Amino acid sequence: MINSKEIKSVKLASFTKMTASIYGVLGFIAALVMLVTLIIMQTVGVIPQLAPQWGQFNFVTGLGIPLLVLLPIGAFFITIVISLFSVMIYNVLVPRLGGIRLELEGEDVVKIPVISFSLILSAIGAIWAFIVGLLTAALIAPLFSVISTPSIASNITDNLTNTTGATVISISSVTTNITTNLTNTTGTTIPDGTFGAAGIILALLLVIGLPILAFVFGFIWNALFALFYNYLVTRVAKIKLEFANITGSLHELKHVPVIPTALAVALVFTLLGIISGILDGNYGEFITNFVFYFIETALVALLYNYLAPKIGSIKINMV
Repeated sequence: MINSKEIKSVKLASFTKMTASIYGVLGFIAALVMLVTLIIMQTVGVIPQLAPQWGQFNFVTGLGIPLLVLLPIGAFFITIVISLFSVMIYNVLVPRLGGIRLELEGEDVVKIPVISFSLILSAIGAIWAFIVGLLTAALIAPLFSVISTPSIASNITDNLTNTTGATVISISSVTTNITTNLTNTTGTTIPDGTFGAAGIILALLLVIGLPILAFVFGFIWNALFALFYNYLVTRVAKIKLEFANITGSLHELKHVPVIPTALAVALVFTLLGIISGILDGNYGEFITNFVFYFIETALVALLYNYLAPKIGSIKINMV
């Protein structure tokens, strides 16, 4: 019997704690692989051949070992931020857009309804794009404003020269050279303030254009994911999720069967890799997609199953 379920909300603490822990461990595994690779490359003398200028640098102690600490910690805290805000956005958007729907037969995900899946995920992606665009615009717009104002640029150059005691290339002279080259190339006089106007346009593109693009392409990508899964991949393998009811609509994800879930996810990304490979001319992308996503999904499922009894499983409200 097929049951249609909608994920109404995700418990913030359980999801964030689990995902951060998983990707912290994956960060350590990635750092370990990089360390082993660097040891092999340094031992056989590949690094001096590829980069002679770095021949005396010890990549194992200077890069590989520090990454064993930095990469897991970085992955852990970055995942906390991403998971925390993504779940908050999801829970806020569900009453307005509807949540992710899953058609379940036992622990098998037999179908992912396309519209609900694509809409909520692309909306989350668009909000993240807006946040990134806003922060980037806040950094870029003042820079363009400074470049377009000769007096400010000249004062900055003078202050840097007086502070450092070294001759600093004039920002205003660089701007003048760029303007002159553009004028000579186009045959059109570039008016003063062009860089300031360009900064405003770029900021608008980042704040408005980037979220729109993220939503459109995200919707298409997620829709293709669901369509490929529903009509092709489920003939070979299905994502398996073992939910257990706690009370009322509150459920927990108890267990994720590793091989069928990893195979299903890898096959979907293999098909997506065929499309993206054709578009960008990388015809072997589908192979790397299959290998990468099979290994990543299998590791995530293994780690989830191991950590769930120890730190608590992911809890969701599902009806």
